[in-house]
Amino acid sequence: MIENSDESGAKDGAGEIYRVAGPVVTAIGLKPRMYDVVFVGEESLMGEVIGLVREKTIIQVYEDTTGVKPGEEVVDTGKPLVLELGPGLLSSIYDGIQRPLPVLREKMGDYVERGVTAPGLDREKSWNFVPSIQEGDQINGGAIIGTVQESEHMEHRILAPTDAEGTVQSIKEGGYGVEDVVCTLDNGKNLKMMQTWPVRVPRPYKEKLMPEIPLITGQRVLDTFFPLAKGGTAAIPGGFGTGKTVTQHQLSKWSDAKIVVYVGCGERGNEMTEVLTEFPELEDPWTGAPLMQRTILIANTSNMPVAAREASVYTGVTIAEYFRDMGYHVSLMADSTSRWAEAMREISSRLEEMPGEEGYPAYLSARLSEFYERAGRVTALSGSEGSVSIIGAVSPPGGDFSEPITQGTLRIVKVFWALDTKLRERRHFPAINWLTSYSLYLSTLEDWFTKEVAPDFLRLRGWAMAVLQKEAELQEIVQLVGSDALPEEQRLTLEVARMLREIILQQNAYHKVDTYSDIKRQYILLQSIKKFSDLATRLIPLGISVEVIAGLNSKLLLSKVKYEEKFDEELDRALNKMEDEFKNLEAST
Repeated sequence: MIENSDESGAKDGAGEIYRVAGPVVTAIGLKPRMYDVVFVGEESLMGEVIGLVREKTIIQVYEDTTGVKPGEEVVDTGKPLVLELGPGLLSSIYDGIQRPLPVLREKMGDYVERGVTAPGLDREKSWNFVPSIQEGDQINGGAIIGTVQESEHMEHRILAPTDAEGTVQSIKEGGYGVEDVVCTLDNGKNLKMMQTWPVRVPRPYKEKLMPEIPLITGQRVLDTFFPLAKGGTAAIPGGFGTGKTVTQHQLSKWSDAKIVVYVGCGERGNEMTEVLTEFPELEDPWTGAPLMQRTILIANTSNMPVAAREASVYTGVTIAEYFRDMGYHVSLMADSTSRWAEAMREISSRLEEMPGEEGYPAYLSARLSEFYERAGRVTALSGSEGSVSIIGAVSPPGGDFSEPITQGTLRIVKVFWALDTKLRERRHFPAINWLTSYSLYLSTLEDWFTKEVAPDFLRLRGWAMAVLQKEAELQEIVQLVGSDALPEEQRLTLEVARMLREIILQQNAYHKVDTYSDIKRQYILLQSIKKFSDLATRLIPLGISVEVIAGLNSKLLLSKVKYEEKFDEELDRALNKMEDEFKNLEAST
């Protein structure tokens, strides 16, 4: 209860609304700190302090402010926006400020009413806690004190708060709620299964490690040509309909990260509905259980309050860091950072700040950096190794990559998967342009590819990229004079490049076999195309035309191998056929 503090009737930690401008409310009579959470108006709408100007407090409200008027009360909680971290996070669907949407739906139906809240973690559920330490053990902040089996295949490791330090006085196995004390230290500190953490503060770790291990996605164009390291950062920019969301769905399902955090930040309601209905139905290919058992969804659609959209990416990355600290590899999908930046632009204009390029705030690049720099492969305080890989979709208006968000993102991330509208029109999926995309992790990942795949893997990749670049140069000549005017060697280059595009770069996300390609299969397919190219190159000087070579049955067999369940058998058949056909051609000369 808040008591009166002076004759005017103002309360301790309470003030009143002075001005309302959309989601930005100005209050007087408060003395808060930056980023304190406040409750605004008669309906106690949640907001966050984003500016202090003399006696005025500027607040961004996470809910619709329709009907809120000057003179209504504003109460300061004295605390920043914090998340509840503990058992029950996996399989959850939250909004941008960690309100569980299924719980809110039970309370009020399909439409979220204002001022309604619910705790992020279920207070009623009991979890079987199994200690990892015993009485008398010395522990430090971030240590793993026990485990909870959160789902059939997922173990939730209970972490001590980062400020905990002392000798264990009591700890025992049993069924506990998230707020129950499971461990007591000799200094009187009680440890619970749940802890809280401010969303804007990165969680600490012992050491940041080099990005030397790739995040294997099973997507050929990504793993072979533009790999992402665990703990790395990637951007997927592309115009409407180029496949950003489908690509992120593929990464969520097939990448070898243990935990997936999917942030739907300001996307259209129908796209988010697709995610919310599809993800619970998807089967985890590694365990056979529902994919949702290792997924957290944060849904913040374009018609939801703009301020909560700004908070949703911080909510997502804080949850990802929490699982990283347990020793898990986490992939965070942010779809899309453009909508997040648009939320910043709207709030900035309400604050009457000086606009930067295209009206975005001058601190746009700083905020983007702040977000992406929370990625990394680290040694956690517990001594475990974990990582957070951030993959951010960007939605440039009209597919214009020169706009500020795409350019600001490219200055920060090290992998650029450029989606191309022209490839989409040609029905080439994933529509990732191999000439404009890049990965800056190739040098640090070289040792891994050499040891785990093949010593010549990166050399083969370099050969394939050279062929594709040569094709792009030749296409300009072809458009002027036609392919028939080219010498046979260059026509062969065009044919090999076509094989690379159709066999390696194209991949069917909806085909039960082709949806995922093992990294060693990717290498074998690339090696097979190189072998075809080498054999064909030997025949060109003997007078064999490219038309004859392109019409070989082995080439057709090779193009179908990626769809075959019996991959190895079919590939051997195609390669044997290839050798026989080339021997026959050579003998015929």
